[in-house]
Amino acid sequence: MGPGMGTMDGKVALVTGATSGIGKATAIGLAKEGAAITILVRSKERGAAAAREIAAAAPGAPPVSLLECDLSSQASIRRAAAEFLATHEKLHVLVNSAGVFRKARRVTPDGLEETFATNYLAYFLLTNLLLPALKRGAPSRVVNVSSRYGGAKVDFSDLQTEKKYSYMRSTPKTMVARVLFTQEMAERLKGTGVVVNTLHPGLVKDTQLLNDVGGVFRWMTNAFGKSAAEGADTVVWLATAPENAAVTGKMFAKRKEIATPGQGSDLAARKRLWDESVKLTKLAP
Repeated sequence: MGPGMGTMDGKVALVTGATSGIGKATAIGLAKEGAAITILVRSKERGAAAAREIAAAAPGAPPVSLLECDLSSQASIRRAAAEFLATHEKLHVLVNSAGVFRKARRVTPDGLEETFATNYLAYFLLTNLLLPALKRGAPSRVVNVSSRYGGAKVDFSDLQTEKKYSYMRSTPKTMVARVLFTQEMAERLKGTGVVVNTLHPGLVKDTQLLNDVGGVFRWMTNAFGKSAAEGADTVVWLATAPENAAVTGKMFAKRKEIATPGQGSDLAARKRLWDESVKLTKLAP
């Protein structure tokens, strides 16, 4: 699209995980559509480098803003959300795509297992805190990057993977949690003009995500994964395409709706996860 023809002209978008991989490719895609992008970044240096890349890839787009935040810390998420709300009346698109793979179990300042805190609870808390701006920006959209996780389940007796930690035990259930959260939030926001959807992007190569894990898993992903731009295609489409304006609570892959596997359609699990999340984030219900 040429200048002045973007579907997102005059719109504000916030993207997490935008310093590499799908998040960065999504920010570029939205900037090309004319959105004013804010990227949520842990490191100012990496954030500034990503902002330069986004600006170079989308000449003529509004300047990219940086918002510093450590998504493993609830205090940091609250500060970042407050800062965003103080400078933006409206938010039209929120893309949650940040995530970690951790080889060893780590605990956050809030006493939570880091994978669960960063990959899931951060999505829950940030989205809820930004809701006033999303509602003022309606029609607006939340897109949660997730994954097709097969038989993985959220184990409510061991949310923090304390019994026996491995990244293959801690990570898949955070993807299920993102789907349950997407469905529950979509339900709670019916009638507000805010829609919430999730997607399975497939394997994407050359992301920062697998640096900690390394080994065969990273090698396979880099050998067989698709480019970040391909991975981001469905994200940008969900965030911008007119035909998705009223679609909510669904999961997609390659621009097609897919059935949520396993626990992803369990109503009781959905509600229970929401209640646990409210407790763990001390969010006023």
